[in-house]
Amino acid sequence: MFTGIDEVDWASLRHAYGSAEDVPVLLRGLASADPVERASALDGMYGAVHHQGMVYDSTLACVPFLLALAVEEGVAERGDLVELLVSIGRGRGPAEAALRAGAQVFVVLVGDRDPGVRRAAAQGLIRFLDQPARVLGLLRQRISVERDDRVLLALVESLGLFVRRFPAHAAEALDTLLALGTPPYDPGLRLAALGQLAGCAPDLLPADLVPRVVGLLGERSERRRSGLRERDDIDCPDTLTGRLRQLRPSDEEGAQLVRTLHTALGGQVADRIALLEGQLSAPDSTDRCNGVWMSAGLFREWRADHSALVALVGEQLGAEADRLRDAASSVLGELFHLAAPAADHLHALVIARPDLWTQRWERGAPALGGALKALARSGDPRAAPVLAELLARPVVPDDLGRVIVHLGRSAAPLAPALRYRLGRVPLDSPETSDRAVPLLSALTALADREAVPGVLRLLRGMPDGVRSGQPVVASAVRALDVFGVGAEDVVPVLRALLDSECAGVAAGALWSVEGDASAVLPSLLRELTSSDGQRRRVAADVLSRVGVAARVASDGLARMVEAECVEERVAGARALWRVTGDAERVLPVLGSAWTGHPRVRGAVAACLVGMGTAGAPLHDLVTAELAASRRHLARAGGHGSQDVLADERLLGLCREVVAGGRAESGGKGWPA
Repeated sequence: MFTGIDEVDWASLRHAYGSAEDVPVLLRGLASADPVERASALDGMYGAVHHQGMVYDSTLACVPFLLALAVEEGVAERGDLVELLVSIGRGRGPAEAALRAGAQVFVVLVGDRDPGVRRAAAQGLIRFLDQPARVLGLLRQRISVERDDRVLLALVESLGLFVRRFPAHAAEALDTLLALGTPPYDPGLRLAALGQLAGCAPDLLPADLVPRVVGLLGERSERRRSGLRERDDIDCPDTLTGRLRQLRPSDEEGAQLVRTLHTALGGQVADRIALLEGQLSAPDSTDRCNGVWMSAGLFREWRADHSALVALVGEQLGAEADRLRDAASSVLGELFHLAAPAADHLHALVIARPDLWTQRWERGAPALGGALKALARSGDPRAAPVLAELLARPVVPDDLGRVIVHLGRSAAPLAPALRYRLGRVPLDSPETSDRAVPLLSALTALADREAVPGVLRLLRGMPDGVRSGQPVVASAVRALDVFGVGAEDVVPVLRALLDSECAGVAAGALWSVEGDASAVLPSLLRELTSSDGQRRRVAADVLSRVGVAARVASDGLARMVEAECVEERVAGARALWRVTGDAERVLPVLGSAWTGHPRVRGAVAACLVGMGTAGAPLHDLVTAELAASRRHLARAGGHGSQDVLADERLLGLCREVVAGGRAESGGKGWPA
């Protein structure tokens, strides 16, 4: 297995963490009789030699030894090694070439006595053996004799991959998939076949796809409950790969089967909603849990009327299964105001289970529990009394202040307690920022002017050199900006900050308090020349508020619209419009930012709201956005707890643009 391993100059090769001189130890560890040593070696291969899918020169040097290990029957858990080889070969270029050179190994392994090896080898056979007729023959022969259901599922998935890789040879593979999608095959196998057809030949799908899939899910779950299909529970070692296995869904196979279908259906939102409604109405809690997590993917990626589906997710909060209840709470927490159809269920759980109001981690302060956080983020006023009870406790969750901002005026009764908590924040602690910033955010959202003394305490009292000082100062100054009051000592404190790293936000607050352009322009002009792009953007935002009185800054703003950073270009363009009214200069900048950088569409839309009919040349972008069914930050299969909120805010701004354009044109459409 290791012939020639010592002849490789491993020290001259590299992996993710430098020299690859430790790789021979990892390779030998993969063949160890000790399961912990094997798992640790596999950790090392994924963590360094094939880190995050990267292929290094040391990765290529490992391929011959990994191939030798994969065919050595005395080596345990060879399926993991075959999976590693397939993953390496996806790296294209030299990596793919190396696996193609060893493709005959997969011909052997697809018939191995170990089902784990057979399962992993099927995909390698298709990816690396460039003989389509032979590959298809091997797959069909294997399907005819295979008795392990998990291997059969892998073979079905491989048929779908075959169709996509070798379309000229697809007909026979599709015939096989069609046959596998009908009785008397196992319901899981039929689901797998339908999923592959959806991905590679959707025109061959049955007209009753959704009810058929829901029925097959029920059949499969009934078999699993009756003991015909047991979960593959294994003792996982305390290693990275072991912990990842423990985090997999309780029915990983079922989750993958339906996820494949959802992925293939893509933007067919109505069909996906119907499928999810079937999943969320299933008698089996595991099926419902899978449905909850898959609904999250739909919510993040596609715009639609999700109210009925959200309500179904909310119904899962009453489940006895902790896994299902926690999944529903988590998904609803990402929806913010879109979680309103589930608010009654959230409130019922919050009232019934005070023990779930907070959750504790091994280190640090407690955090809000999922259901309470989701209820507050939805804007439901019933969350306010519960948050008030938490504010009265000796230890308050650090994230409580961040959810209060979503409650609007219904959170006003919490202001005295928030002010009290702010007054108790230590001024010289590494925890100052974590504790103060959320409270300041909440008080700012409430525009609570009575908080001014507490805000000034922070600004005056924090000693120099406190690590977390700057975020606290910036948040405190933004609060004074929103309060807009000239209370005693506010102006001197703000003026003292005009030469600090927070000069921009201080100038903004001073403008709100005094409205004196001459007092803030010198600092803002200096900030426009800062080497820090964030400081330049803050200055531009304040200058946009100052407006025409800041024309002296037009040259600096003009330089910003030429910046490499798109956020800086947009901030500069918005300010340049407010200062000079030069629409011809800023519209091309805003238009290119919109089309090329979806993440700044919210900022561009906010600018268009203020421009009114002057922004009409870009209104077609706005109408196209409102007509689009896909969220502007959508990442298929990705995660982003704020993406739904950002998209909903963008849609709200787009509607404002539309309404403003129609109003200014007398209801007859926008001017040309």
